[in-house]
Amino acid sequence: MLKLPQLYKILLITFLGLANLSVALAAKEPLRVGITTSLSGEYAELGLDELNGVQMWAEDINRRAGLLGRKVIIVHYDDESSPEKSAQLYERLIVRDRVDLLLGPYASNITFVASEVAESHSFPMVATGAASSRIWSRGLHYIFQVDTPATEYMDQSMILARDKGLKRIALVYADSEFPRDVIAGVRAAADKYGLQIVYELIYPRGNTAFEQITQKMALTNPEAVIGGTYFDDGVALVRSICQTEMKPKMIALTVAPALAEFGEQLGDDANGIIGAVAWMRGAKIPLAYDFAFRYKQKYNEVPSAASAYGYGGGQVLEAAVRLAGSLNKADITKQLETMVFRSILGNYQVDNTGKQIAKKAYTMQWQDGHKRLVMPLRIAESPINYPLELCSKR
Repeated sequence: MLKLPQLYKILLITFLGLANLSVALAAKEPLRVGITTSLSGEYAELGLDELNGVQMWAEDINRRAGLLGRKVIIVHYDDESSPEKSAQLYERLIVRDRVDLLLGPYASNITFVASEVAESHSFPMVATGAASSRIWSRGLHYIFQVDTPATEYMDQSMILARDKGLKRIALVYADSEFPRDVIAGVRAAADKYGLQIVYELIYPRGNTAFEQITQKMALTNPEAVIGGTYFDDGVALVRSICQTEMKPKMIALTVAPALAEFGEQLGDDANGIIGAVAWMRGAKIPLAYDFAFRYKQKYNEVPSAASAYGYGGGQVLEAAVRLAGSLNKADITKQLETMVFRSILGNYQVDNTGKQIAKKAYTMQWQDGHKRLVMPLRIAESPINYPLELCSKR
C-alpha cells in the first residue's frame, strides 16, 4: 500500500506531466481542421449536432497530447444549409484560412458541391454526413465516405416487408440527393422481392404540406409507406397520414424517427414508426455508450446519428493522419484510400471511388415513447411491434 508521501509524489508527477503537456501543445502552432455545418436553414438541427460531435472529438484529442503533437482547433462556418454557400466557405477555408485538414458538411446535396472545391485543390475531405452514391460516381479522388450508402439505408425495412408478406408499397420523398438515392435502393429491393409500387411522389425540399399527397396515397391502399424524409417533413407526413383512412401495416422513414424531437412532437403517434439510421447507442459499437454518456453530460441532450457523424468522421481523419505520420495531403489521401478502421460510427473501408463498403445502417422503432433498435436481429434491443396501429386507429 502506498504511503502518503509516495502518493503525493505520484500525484505531483502526474500534475506536472499534464502541465508540461499543455505547455508543449501551446508552444506549437495549432493544427486547424476546417468544416462548414448548417447552423441555420433546413438542416440546422442536424448541422449543430454534427458540429457538436466534431468539437467533442477535438477536445478528446487535445486531452491525449493532440494530433502529431499539436493542439487541434476547429475552424467552422455556418453554410446556412446552402450548397453554394458551403462551396464558397470551403474555398475560404483552403485558400484564406489555410486549414490543415478538412471534414465535410452535413447533407449529401451540400457535400456534392463542397467536394468539388476540395477536388480542385487536391485536398482530401472526409464526408461526415453524406450518403448519396452520386457523390462518388464522378471520378473524384479526394472525397471519402464514412456513412452507409443511401441506396442501402432501407434494406432491412424492405426485408421486413417481404418477410411479413406485404405486396403494396407507397413511396414519398424529398427532392434532394439523399432521399432520391434512398428511394432508388427501395425500388431495386421492391423489384427483387416482388413488391408492387402503387404510389410514388417526389416533393420539394422543405415541404410540410401533405394533405393532398396523403389523400391521393390513401386511394391506392398501400400496405407500407416508405419515406425519404428529413425532420420537419417526416413529422408532417406522419401527422397527415393520421388524418386519412389509410391503414398501412408499416411506415419506415429516414432521418426524422432517429431524433428525440420526433417523439416529442408526435407523442403517442410516434409509436410503431420505423426509422433507418446510421448510428444508435445500442448498436454495440465499442465505446458507443461512453460516447453517448459523455455527450449528454457536455451538451445536455442525447447524441443523434449526426453527432456520431461528426465524432466518427473526426476519428477517421485522425487515424489517416496518424498512419501517414504527417500532414502531407498525398500521404493522408493514400491512407484514406487503403486503411481499414472502426470509429464510433462503425466500420470504415472504401472502394476505389472513396465510397463506403463496410458500414451498415440500423433499423429502429418507436416503442412506448422510446427509440429501440430492432434490426439487425442479432443485436436488437426489442422485437419489432407489427403491424402498425396508427394514431387514432389504436
